[in-house]
Amino acid sequence: MTRHDPAATSTSLPTASTGTDAPLPSPAAEAGDGVSRRDFVRTAVVGTGFAAAVLPVTAQTLVHTDAAGLEAGEVTIPVGDFKLPAYRAAPQGPGPHPVVLVISEIFGVHEHIADVARRFARQGYLAIAPQLFVRQGDAARYTDIGQLMAEVIGKVPDAQVMGDLDATLAWAAQHGGDTGRTGITGFCWGGRITWLYAAHQPKVKAGVAWYGRLQGNASPLTPQHPIDLVATLGAPVLGLYGGADAGIPVASVDAMKAALAGGSAAAKASQFVVYPDAPHAFHADYRPSYRKEPAEDGWKRCLAWFADKGVR
Repeated sequence: MTRHDPAATSTSLPTASTGTDAPLPSPAAEAGDGVSRRDFVRTAVVGTGFAAAVLPVTAQTLVHTDAAGLEAGEVTIPVGDFKLPAYRAAPQGPGPHPVVLVISEIFGVHEHIADVARRFARQGYLAIAPQLFVRQGDAARYTDIGQLMAEVIGKVPDAQVMGDLDATLAWAAQHGGDTGRTGITGFCWGGRITWLYAAHQPKVKAGVAWYGRLQGNASPLTPQHPIDLVATLGAPVLGLYGGADAGIPVASVDAMKAALAGGSAAAKASQFVVYPDAPHAFHADYRPSYRKEPAEDGWKRCLAWFADKGVR
């Protein structure tokens, strides 16, 4: 397998209806340096388009990994009587393939998250990105982040998320995944979930958390945060954080490091990389926060971490 090289990928953009590689008609010309709301608010198919709250998209840095040679697209995961939508990308063929759960930011499973799944699939993984707050609402339709947090994200129980991820892992085991080689990675909201799931699910062998919140106040829906779970962390986590992140200060990372040093064996094996000048969401190539060097270095470290911990 070869490492995904963002500089070598096509910058063609997916169609709304199929997720294939046909380009959309000149979106950047309409939006200047960005991509317009008209062209990119797409919610009918998981893994297409972008949330309204992050538009216009920064088209000049947008990475697109095509699906040629992959099995990629929307799938449905049964969770009791509920049908959970998810985006799946995997090499063609029966496998079994190592599994990576890809956990989105608050904006849901949009084109960037689907692209990350395809990047993992090109490395030989079955990558699955479940739409974890679809019961609470459609994150893609919100134009205001505060309203999105209050009306959707703030109503998502951690227990629901853990159960949905357990169901996703069970689905993977029946669809070409080797769940004995399971990793999890997530961004922002999904970074926090990465830490939580590494303490919840014994099948997880390693996690990579991209700038996920580490501390917080307990509530009925979010009773514990990563710093509260170091004693029960069952898999080592690599934390990739920005030194210029206004929402997650370096002091929070330092507090987590100190807590990990007194935690489980997996906690003690966990590591952090802090990119001094990187802001929050430095991996999000569709947003102005994107920083190419930390994003590419973090991706290399993510793949190496999974390989070193047996998720390959």
